[in-house]
Amino acid sequence: MDNFNASQVMSGTQGEIWIDGQYMAEVTAFKAEIKLIKEEVNQVKRMFKQYKITGCEGSGNVKLNHVSSFFIDLMAENIKHAKQTTCTIIAKLDDPDAIGSERIVIRDATFDKLTLMDWEAKKLGTDDYDFTFTDFDILDNAV
Repeated sequence: MDNFNASQVMSGTQGEIWIDGQYMAEVTAFKAEIKLIKEEVNQVKRMFKQYKITGCEGSGNVKLNHVSSFFIDLMAENIKHAKQTTCTIIAKLDDPDAIGSERIVIRDATFDKLTLMDWEAKKLGTDDYDFTFTDFDILDNAV
């Protein structure tokens, strides 16, 4: 892109997520990323390290205002019965001033913990969950 207007920078205020089809209006932040796993490849007559990608791992984080027991309802019974909770997350960023929108689907997401209760006097309640995933697709791409 040769040039852009400041108003075209995407604002996270326009972000949305759905977990297993349920719209999460309480979301305040979302991040999903893929880390490439690399192995060093040694070569003679080379001073710089060389690398070969041998795999990847997906991880992310979702932050929400605490307004319901959504995660307890999602995971508690599975945890008690030694079952893994796996879900699908759709994330969307669609700023009306931006050039386009972005939308992804995260598959096989598993959350790393379940918070049963966490509060402090004179503070608003929040939920903060890290997750891992094994697959993704780009549904919409900003131009």
